[in-house]
Amino acid sequence: MFFLTMIIRNAFRHKMRTILTIVGVAIAVLAFGLLRTLVGLWYLGVESSSATRLVTRNSISLVFTLPISYKDRISRVRGIEAVSWGNWFGGVYIDPKNFFPNFAVEPKSYLELYPEFVLSPDQKAAFLLDRKGAVAGRKLAAKYGWKVGDQITLKGTIFPGQWDFILRSIYRGAQKSTDETQFFFHWDYLNETLKKTVPRRADQVGYYMIGVSRPDQAAEVAVSVDRLFRNSLAETLTETEKAFQLGFVSMTEAIMIAIKIVSYVVIVIIMAVAANTMAMTARERLGEYATMKTLGFGARHIAVLVFGESVIISAVGGGMGVLLTFPAAHWIKTALSQYFPIFSVSASTVCLEMLAALIVGVVAALFPTWRGATIGIADGLRRIG
Repeated sequence: MFFLTMIIRNAFRHKMRTILTIVGVAIAVLAFGLLRTLVGLWYLGVESSSATRLVTRNSISLVFTLPISYKDRISRVRGIEAVSWGNWFGGVYIDPKNFFPNFAVEPKSYLELYPEFVLSPDQKAAFLLDRKGAVAGRKLAAKYGWKVGDQITLKGTIFPGQWDFILRSIYRGAQKSTDETQFFFHWDYLNETLKKTVPRRADQVGYYMIGVSRPDQAAEVAVSVDRLFRNSLAETLTETEKAFQLGFVSMTEAIMIAIKIVSYVVIVIIMAVAANTMAMTARERLGEYATMKTLGFGARHIAVLVFGESVIISAVGGGMGVLLTFPAAHWIKTALSQYFPIFSVSASTVCLEMLAALIVGVVAALFPTWRGATIGIADGLRRIG
């Protein structure tokens, strides 16, 4: 208790220096936590992918479509329980900056394959019956003030024109990690309109979604589906939903690596700042350490004082950084929901933040601790005055 009291008093002897160091550590830990959260969320779609869902697309690229006639042949493959299909619509609401995921899907089979989208029974029935009906996520509806029954008009980009929909349901996520910013509507509505306006683009889908009985059947089913359309005009590539998501993530892998590097650089910088602060503190107190040694305190006691001071300063700064991470994450999720519909700090990120703060304190204390513990009494007293 005696040494703890001394450590705390020494830590706050130079209040301004200590406060600035604590603030620096807090900001560094906060930045580290937010950057690590961003990296984690980038892979969230991959981690939450279902092991019993496959995605079939054109083997050349997702840009190229597949005939709707493929669905009957795919559904006959052994091990497949459900088949749905859809197109990325790419419409914008009022202004191009209002971006959110919107799809044309086969509604009944799509909702069966994605039970994480929870609709009330009445709203679900209304959506299935209305060819121009649409469903929006809870967060998306809240952002634009949509209510069930509202007419929503999207301006097509991939499919030009003004597309009118009636919002028949607002879904909620079955889990906290479920994306609640999506918008989807009947594929038949899109297809029937294309038959009238651009017939050559009708009866085409962007991808098929396949549900299998067991996860261990995924590889076999994928091979069987692709074998059906080998050497056809539109060959397919079937992969697990996780692999499909990873394909998009890999396009930005370099950015994620850069963000990871920046998060570590931030910690290294504050580590150097904290080390400089502790070295300065130890240099100023060499005379005090020599005096303590003349009173019977050993090198171990001096080491505990110096090391403890560094760790306490870093721990306080780290704790502040962790506490600030949550309101900062909430602000990002609220202000930038268009880009980060889910921005929650995980327990592992909090642990990494505290570990980073602890490492800063330990590394910053190494040289000052050694210097204070090994200073000779004569050398230390010579510095007084």
